[in-house]
Amino acid sequence: MPHVIHPPLLPQNIVRSIRAQVPRKALRDLKNRAHFGAAAPLSDECIYIDPRAITHRYVAHPRKGAPNFRRTDSGRIMTGDWDRSTAPLTLNIKDEAIRQHFLMGVPWKQTALFAKLSRDIAEKGIADDCHSVDDLRARYERMDRLFEEAARTRSLRPRNALPDYFRREHGGIFVHIDRDGRAIRSGGGMHRFAIARLLGLTEVPAQIGVVHFDAVRNGLLTAYRRQA
Repeated sequence: MPHVIHPPLLPQNIVRSIRAQVPRKALRDLKNRAHFGAAAPLSDECIYIDPRAITHRYVAHPRKGAPNFRRTDSGRIMTGDWDRSTAPLTLNIKDEAIRQHFLMGVPWKQTALFAKLSRDIAEKGIADDCHSVDDLRARYERMDRLFEEAARTRSLRPRNALPDYFRREHGGIFVHIDRDGRAIRSGGGMHRFAIARLLGLTEVPAQIGVVHFDAVRNGLLTAYRRQA
């Protein structure tokens, strides 16, 4: 039987960097800084938002000039009217589960969210990065600890202070910045955002998404950055 040589497995951090398109993001950072200097956003940059002040969410309409942005678009600077494609924030299934659990004491497993994610795992093999119901239980045990810490400290820790830290604020609450400097909610970090609003926190870390050209040109990102 011939000897088969298997290619070496890539380290997990390299695999994650490729999936998150870190090389492309690094090139984007260089180009942005060359054009706008320190005013330019950095991909996956940690900014600080007041969750109470966010009233709208981004709605993708690719045919109408509003692309379907992902975390891989973090730090992009775009012109156009994409930032006008918004809708008022409404409660979603995760918001409802968090309110039921923390305000009314409903066990996670009795929420519609837990039931939906359990079905998704059974049908698709994965849901919210969970591959089993045990993973799901562990996730929501961590959510309980997150809530307890946030309630005690009146804050959320940035990603670089968490055990699963990867790069800047990658994986955090995801927001875009419109032409007038307003933060717009997008997908990602839903639990953290819901907990922050439920507790009435006034400043929390967030991962920067796409930024309108006018906001960069007019220096409006300064309001979201902590001074060293």
